[in-house]
Amino acid sequence: MEKSWVKKFEEQEQWFRELFLCHCGYSICESGHHFGPAVRPNYILHYVLEGKGTYHIGNRTYELEKEEGFLIEPNVMTFYQADEQQPWQYLWIGFQGSRADKLMREMGLSYRVPTFSSGCGEELLRIVQSVLHDERDGIEQMLFHQSQMYAFFSCIARSISTQNSEFQMGKRNYYVQAAVEYIQNHYAQEIKVQDIAEYVGISRSYLATLFQSIMHTSPNAYLMNFRLSRAKEQLSLTRFPVGMIAGMCGYKDALVFSKAFKQHVGMTPSQYRKLDRASQNKGLYHTE
Repeated sequence: MEKSWVKKFEEQEQWFRELFLCHCGYSICESGHHFGPAVRPNYILHYVLEGKGTYHIGNRTYELEKEEGFLIEPNVMTFYQADEQQPWQYLWIGFQGSRADKLMREMGLSYRVPTFSSGCGEELLRIVQSVLHDERDGIEQMLFHQSQMYAFFSCIARSISTQNSEFQMGKRNYYVQAAVEYIQNHYAQEIKVQDIAEYVGISRSYLATLFQSIMHTSPNAYLMNFRLSRAKEQLSLTRFPVGMIAGMCGYKDALVFSKAFKQHVGMTPSQYRKLDRASQNKGLYHTE
């Protein structure tokens, strides 16, 4: 069981379609109290004020305690449960809107990275309590609730951005590593930078920023270079037609492939193959 204080909002969507508050609340859970497995129709950010608990999403389990939180995304099966010895107390806000997904990813939260830590628990509690106890009505009430929702996001975003640099660098490296692995495993398909960003769970602009910072190149340039390096291997090691190699390296159009190859390497694929074969033959001649 749990003791909960909840407030729901029904008119926010018609005024604030890009981002609006659906509900918020505060719960004191008893030992082992759980919710789910279930899916939710909107985004929910939980924040642990006291105690401990576990959050299950996909095949992953997160052990969470005071000053940590977790994101639930719409239509994703989740399960969370209070610890038997130290059951948690938490607050939450539920929200939705056309910009909700982008906002979460800009803050560094997603299905792949659904947890966070923040030391602003007292401020978050004041925000939620101000909404729960608010007695305004009409447009004044809706605007106040909207402002408190943004204050909630601002508080979490601020605390996430000021976490120690080692943690942040580790998270940034994780995103780039995941992106590189995706490219290596899917370069033969017609993937684009947007596909890579969606797989990693961050925005395209943030992915580009991370690549420039860590790899000193753009995601698109890395993808192209990786494809062309694989094309050079195929030209050297096989007798496959150039058009077939183009398709094997993610280029649907052989002419586009040849143009990119020449711009990158300085010669056409056929010229590269001819020069490489001549070089190999020369090497064999000198070793005999």
